[in-house]
Formats: sequence, C-alpha cells, structure tokens
Amino acid sequence: MGLFGTMLGGVLGIIIKNKSNKFLSFILSFASGLMMAIICFDLIPEALEFSSLGYIIIGIMFGIVAMIFCDILVQKKFSIIKVKNTNHNLLKTGIIVSIGLAIHNFPEGLAIGSGFEASMRLGLSLALAICLHDIPEGRFQSRQWLK
Repeated sequence: MGLFGTMLGGVLGIIIKNKSNKFLSFILSFASGLMMAIICFDLIPEALEFSSLGYIIIGIMFGIVAMIFCDILVQKKFSIIKVKNTNHNLLKTGIIVSIGLAIHNFPEGLAIGSGFEASMRLGLSLALAICLHDIPEGRFQSRQWLK
C-alpha cells in the first residue's frame, strides 16, 4: 500500500504542473497531519498494549534525533556544494524528506504487518491510512527531483 500511495503521488506530481507554494504547503501539511493522526490514534495506543511508555518514548526520541542528524548532514553538504538556480531551502527539504521516507518505509511495513497480526481491522486501517499518507509524499518527491 505504501508503494502504491507513493507511486500515485509521484504520478500526480508529474501530471499536475502546479508550482504554487501554497499548494505545496497544503500537500506537505496534509501528509504530516495524516501521519501525526496515525501516530497518535493508531500506533502509540497499539504500542502501549505491547510495551511500556518508556520504550515508546525512547523510540520516538530516536526517530527525532535521527532526523536532526540527517538535517545536519544535508546542511553540511549544502555548505560544500553550490547548486545553481535552485531554492536551497526547498531542495534541502526534498532531500531530507527523501531520507526520512527511505528510513521510515521499513517501520511503516512493520507497522502494517504488526497491525494485521493484531487484527484484520487494524491492519486494513493502517494500510489505507499509510497509502493516503504516501500520496502527497510521492507528489512532493517527484516535483523535487524533476526540477
């Protein structure tokens, strides 16, 4: 489902030639809001059934630190490499989102698999939510790499 959502978003990104910053902001906000809803209403409550709050907080903090580390690495690369005729902040965001997507696709698959193991309803709801969440990500990524 994640592959389908990302692919559909990439195709939409190629077809829809909207370069509006407002539209891009809306798409990114939609994707992040949907993911936050999945985390708060599906993943954390389900994780609480299997583990303690301490391990959950450690996992969340590990994810935050990993993305901060990625941001620092990309920032150092941008100080070395000069990209011509490019909005550096938007390109930097695209690269960081790409790294984050690559990192989170593994646990995303684990979440769907674990959801199906717990119950069919949870697995299907996670798969559908992740599919919807991946559409804006794919659109954003296709627009960044086509520039």
